[in-house]
Amino acid sequence: MGKKWITGFLAGLLALSVMTPAQAAEERTIEDETVYDILVDRFFNKEVQNDYDVDTRDANAFNGGDFAGLLENLEHVEKLGFTMLSIGPIFATDSYDGREVSDYSLLERHFGTAEELKAVIEEAHDRGIRIIVDVPTQKLSADHLWIQEYPEWATENEDGTFALNTENPDVQKALIEAFREFINTYNVDGLRLQDTDELAPEFINVFADSLKEVRPLYILSDSPLSEEAAIDLDATVLPEAEEVLREAYRTADTDTAALIDLMERSEGQLIRIDSLESSRFTAGVLESTMYPPTRWKLVFAQLLSMPGIPVVQYGSEIAVTGSGPPESHDILNLRVDEELINYIGDWTSLRNESEALRTGELEVLAADDGWFVYKRSNEEESWIIAINNTTDTQHLTIPGEVIGNSQEMRGLFESDIVRQNDEGDYQITLNRELAEAYTVMEERGLNSWYFVALALVFVLFVLFLWLVWRRGKRPAQQ
Repeated sequence: MGKKWITGFLAGLLALSVMTPAQAAEERTIEDETVYDILVDRFFNKEVQNDYDVDTRDANAFNGGDFAGLLENLEHVEKLGFTMLSIGPIFATDSYDGREVSDYSLLERHFGTAEELKAVIEEAHDRGIRIIVDVPTQKLSADHLWIQEYPEWATENEDGTFALNTENPDVQKALIEAFREFINTYNVDGLRLQDTDELAPEFINVFADSLKEVRPLYILSDSPLSEEAAIDLDATVLPEAEEVLREAYRTADTDTAALIDLMERSEGQLIRIDSLESSRFTAGVLESTMYPPTRWKLVFAQLLSMPGIPVVQYGSEIAVTGSGPPESHDILNLRVDEELINYIGDWTSLRNESEALRTGELEVLAADDGWFVYKRSNEEESWIIAINNTTDTQHLTIPGEVIGNSQEMRGLFESDIVRQNDEGDYQITLNRELAEAYTVMEERGLNSWYFVALALVFVLFVLFLWLVWRRGKRPAQQ
């Protein structure tokens, strides 16, 4: 089923009860977002004049991706349906991933100019996509001006880079001033602190408060944090989410008990199955000798329908593999089969259109060795999400009080329609290694107006044939 069909279906079905995309752009909070993570250098190379010492054969070197390439391919992010694009660290750096910052006041010359970055931000906003930028502080280049002038501000890492001491008031002041200037210059929608588990908790909150005084924006963490350390952040990474999701979906017939606990803790948290710093989910799937697209479809159904804020790494839509950086940071290949891309777009469309899928209540209905069924609902709408991560067809009888009387469940991917049986229950059936989203609505029954219209068309057609016959019977005029 195509994304356009699902979007059109939802537009008609939920018009009176769900926030429209235009409303969402004006009113949405962090819980309404879905995040797509990229590295500018590994997304798309458009301009050759900024390809200084680029070597696409060296995984540790700059490979040429730039702001112009990102601008040209924002349609790809929009097609995937993500509402927020994380473009990573973009400051002058010694490393392709942007972590070894040499100057916070300059953009990395490999990536492009200030005008090109502003064009990316403006075009993204026109498409309803928000932009966030990463803030690295724990692997600065030895050539950074602060390291040269204020050596007491940092300690040297084993690899020769430097970690800023964020307990130091002078460091805090310098970082806040640098990023106040940045957000005044570039209309980004948020910042994500990197290596937040290594930062002083008081700095994290002071940094967030100080920047939000300039204007509203998201301040996120790339790591799990204590409640005290994250009190002024908009969201942090949910602990153990990657481990639980990987274990549940890298192969079939797995124990789903841990998913229940995960979903009960995931509201308002960033949830992801891998990160730019970890191995790729696809690598584990291949080790289990499973078929990556099938595994990804199931995990995307889970990730995009459970409570929390989904974070997806670039290349997941084409099943990029790798045991970790830099092997897991391939340049994105956009000339691929789009089946998985369209599938992701279908699920993000559902989530973007449905408040219940973003922030609704959760009720687990089944969790049995890969057969996972749960309900997401609010006062206006209800969804039943069924994920069959087993090697057999699965069935579930859902009591009438869970769905309601005189309702029907319409599957949007497998086009199944489930109605109440004589016992008052609803019986769903789902084939192996498939996921389905059932929307609950009042039972339509037979469409009498359709049959009236069909009968009218038939009568008019017979009348037309009769008139043609009558005209043919008239004698020709002399």
